[in-house]
Amino acid sequence: MWQRGIWVVVLGVALVVLAGCGSKTAETHAEATEAVTAAAWTLAAPIRIDGVRAADGGRSLVVDAEVPDGARDCVRGLRGELDTVEHGVVYVKVTYETRSLDQGSGCTGTRRVEATVKLGEPLGSRRVMVNSMDVYTPVGAVLPALRQCGENGCDPTPPRCTSSSYRQAVNDTDIPKHTSWEERGCDGRWLVLDLSTRMGPACGDAGDGCSSSSVSRRWFYQADSSGWRPVATSGDAGCGGIHKALPEMPEHLCASLPRLDRG
Repeated sequence: MWQRGIWVVVLGVALVVLAGCGSKTAETHAEATEAVTAAAWTLAAPIRIDGVRAADGGRSLVVDAEVPDGARDCVRGLRGELDTVEHGVVYVKVTYETRSLDQGSGCTGTRRVEATVKLGEPLGSRRVMVNSMDVYTPVGAVLPALRQCGENGCDPTPPRCTSSSYRQAVNDTDIPKHTSWEERGCDGRWLVLDLSTRMGPACGDAGDGCSSSSVSRRWFYQADSSGWRPVATSGDAGCGGIHKALPEMPEHLCASLPRLDRG
C-alpha cells in the first residue's frame, strides 16, 4: 500500500508537470503566431499620389493616393499628417500599414483612397510637397484641385534664347537623360538644337583606351506658353529637309544648317 501510494503521488506530480509544459507550449505557439501576424504588417507610403485638393476653406488637404488591394485586408491605419511648413512649402506625409510585402497576402491589386491632412490655417499660395516627392501648387490651378509641378518646377520659364531655357527644352524632349546640346539657332519663336547622347560603356577619356560613341539628332522647337515645344526633327543640311515637315520654319534659322553627323 505504501509503495502504491508513492506511485500515485509520483504519477500525479508528472501529470501536473506535463500539463504545465503543455500550457507553456500552447502559450509559446500563440505568441509566435501573433508575432508572425504582426510582422506581416509593414509601414509604407502610397504606390502613387494621384492628386491633391484643398478643403475646409484651405485649412485641410485631401490627398488622393493609390494603395495595395486584394481579397484580404491589405491596408490599415491610413494617415495624413502635417509634417512642417518651411520657406513657403507645406510638407505632408501619407502613410499606412500593409500586408502587400508578404508574397502570400494576396494584395496584388490596387485601389484609390483619400487621406485628409489638417493644416490649422489656410494654405494660401504655398506649395505642398507630399512624402518629400510630389509637389503641388494652388497658383494657376483650377481650385479646389491643386496643380502638380513637373520636372521644370512649378513655374516653368517662358521660352527664351538662354542656356536655362534650352535645358528646359531638352528636359521636355523624349530623349535619354544626360544628353548634351548645341544651339544652332534661336529667334524667340523658333529654336534649333543638336542633341547628342553618349552611348556604350561608361569610361574615361578616349586616350585612356576607352571607346565610346554618341548618337546625335537635330530638333526644332516652337515657343509655347509653358516653354519650348518640340515639333519636328531633321538632320539634313539647309532648309530642304525641315521644310517638308515644317514649311513655316524661317529661312534664317535653317539656311546655313550643316548636315548632322549622327555619330
